[in-house]
Amino acid sequence: MSQAQEIEQYISSFPEPTQSQLKALRSIITNAAPKSTEVISYGMPAIKQNKVLVYFAGYKNHIGFYPTTQPIIFFKDKLKKYKTSKGAIQFPINNPLPVRLITAIVKFRMKQDAAEAKKK
Repeated sequence: MSQAQEIEQYISSFPEPTQSQLKALRSIITNAAPKSTEVISYGMPAIKQNKVLVYFAGYKNHIGFYPTTQPIIFFKDKLKKYKTSKGAIQFPINNPLPVRLITAIVKFRMKQDAAEAKKK
């Protein structure tokens, strides 16, 4: 796929099951951060306030959710059933997304972002 210029274009480049999950994740994130803006960064959809809060991406068997390192450490007990790495969480395509957990992670990132912006 060529580099997407907007999130709709990015999402539409995937097969239907992945598109549905990407749309659902996008909705969860933007509902949690209603004053955020959407951008494409590093070739992925990203949601930002002062800086990028989270990134997300589609894959064949999962949705990648990239909230940075601190939320993964903070929510580690709630993330046990998902594959995680230092800055990423994998949500399987065929499972419902954990709406409350994603919302909590986005709100956590919003607090971090606001605190960082205040320091400047």
